[in-house]
Amino acid sequence: MAVDELDTRILRLLLEQPRTSVREYARVLGVARGTLQARLDRLERDGVITGTGPSLSPAALGHPVLAFVHIEVTQGHLDEVGDALAAVPEIIEAFSITGGGDLLTRVAARDNGHLEDVIQQLIQLPGVVRTRTEMALRERVPHRLLPLVESIGRASAASAASTARK
Repeated sequence: MAVDELDTRILRLLLEQPRTSVREYARVLGVARGTLQARLDRLERDGVITGTGPSLSPAALGHPVLAFVHIEVTQGHLDEVGDALAAVPEIIEAFSITGGGDLLTRVAARDNGHLEDVIQQLIQLPGVVRTRTEMALRERVPHRLLPLVESIGRASAASAASTARK
């Protein structure tokens, strides 16, 4: 999906000021409220905007230990193991991957002992062959999308300017 300069400005505002009203966004951007709402609807429909809820901190919720657990799965059991992972509340993300393992999960735990308990629970799932765990020490770059959005917006503007010169 093409994201133009206005889309980039809209997404920046949504990321930087998530609690602002549509009316205020329209005022700040200097566009009609209807124009803004149509853009937001398109961005949602195209899957660019996937949610509007708050960002939560597992650490503030009493789960400061963050680990990445690689899971090797018996061939043909990836879907079953993936479904079983959804029942483990400490797993906050899971991805199918290439490389060393079949699944990569992000796990939040209260402490190291709790993490071990979660890993033992994972090892016992039918279809799990083995796990490998890596613990996060410190977050160096928090989850972010604004630099990517801005990069896409710049590329789109440069492409539009190039097309206009031709």
